[in-house]
Amino acid sequence: MSQNNHEWEMTNIQFGFIVYEKCYQTNELRTFFSIEDNPILGDRYREGRKHWTRMENAQSFRFDLKCKKTGELVKFNDLMGLMYCTGCLPDCELDKLRLQYEAANTMVIVAFGFFPESLEKHIPPKKLGILTDYFNQRRNSRRSRIKVLPFNLIKDLSKCRGEFLHDVNMLTKEPPAPRRKPLFE
Repeated sequence: MSQNNHEWEMTNIQFGFIVYEKCYQTNELRTFFSIEDNPILGDRYREGRKHWTRMENAQSFRFDLKCKKTGELVKFNDLMGLMYCTGCLPDCELDKLRLQYEAANTMVIVAFGFFPESLEKHIPPKKLGILTDYFNQRRNSRRSRIKVLPFNLIKDLSKCRGEFLHDVNMLTKEPPAPRRKPLFE
């Protein structure tokens, strides 16, 4: 159970895509959430002096967390996604923390915000703590735990080979069934 005596649940769930765009003149990268059925890759357009091209998209969803006990609502519209640290950069501060947490049976998950905003305005530590509580509230903490850390601890994002986490129900924009079937049924 959560250390803060909260019982978090997902609410305001919205299915869609994370869209990655790049300006070839400035080499800028930006991302945003879209509810389009299938954002068109290669779509090009001009915005001021910049020429943007859609490079990639990935199915995703966004959500908020609400405490069942207190009614507190925490919005996560600044969360682009979660990534598993693979330990690819040994001199990376995040990897050093990952190794320390791993020794205490704690798996590190990395929270990413949308670019370029999140490069300057990081996801607040309080929200990272709430995500950590959410992921641990039903876990047997004697076996293992999860710790959510910010992506800005990664030394060089261009060299990072972490893996974004994908939900098994992300093949469709429709919400999952209320109850999942057992794996071996």
